[in-house]
Amino acid sequence: MLLAVAGLHAHYGRIEALKGVDIEVRAGEVVTLIGANGAGKTTLLMTICGRPRASAGRVVFDGRDITALPTYAIIRLGIAQVPEGRRIFPHLTVAENLMMGTTPTDGRHFDEDLARAFELFPILQERASQRGGTLSGGQQQMLAIARGLMSRPKLLLLDEPSLGLAPMLVKQVFQAIKDINQRQGVTVLLVEQNAHHALKLANRAYVLANGQVVMRGTGAELLADAKVRAAYLEGGRPVEARPA
Repeated sequence: MLLAVAGLHAHYGRIEALKGVDIEVRAGEVVTLIGANGAGKTTLLMTICGRPRASAGRVVFDGRDITALPTYAIIRLGIAQVPEGRRIFPHLTVAENLMMGTTPTDGRHFDEDLARAFELFPILQERASQRGGTLSGGQQQMLAIARGLMSRPKLLLLDEPSLGLAPMLVKQVFQAIKDINQRQGVTVLLVEQNAHHALKLANRAYVLANGQVVMRGTGAELLADAKVRAAYLEGGRPVEARPA
């Protein structure tokens, strides 16, 4: 098991955002988290990385308990997070943004990893000397993903990579995620509002509601589930957490 989250609780002040979450991610998988806004998906990714700190429960990565480790130490163990909203460095060039991604590896494989990033997203090679803030939204998302890969992660945490993108770019991003997983061998934990694309890609998936896991199964099982389809694929009311 590459990642095991057990009984995880997290708070923002007095607000309990995660209420005993249990998930597992095996090496080589794509695992998807879906749920309504405010369900706790982003908080779960952030808590895995140590911000916010878990108030109870455990996070075990590659056989090591990382629950109390500082974020920089967690990243150096092989977890990379691509946050919602891209958050690139707008005043740095594309190449400089990618260089920033090598911090956990001290830039030891920069040329090799840069070539791999450009193979995945050729447009970034064309824009290598262009400031990140002048890229289109889709290009910025590609840059954010490529920057995460520059640290050579074992586990890539992706938070809403298709948010705000045109349908054609959404297809490109999901194809890139598939290539990252299948061709580069990177395990992926994906938070995504586009449930259809996410579940089609996922080996396994979890549905979060009100800080709890309320459904789990293979991507195909949840894609075919009537409640999931009604809530996340056809519009309607999200699946709710059961009373404790």
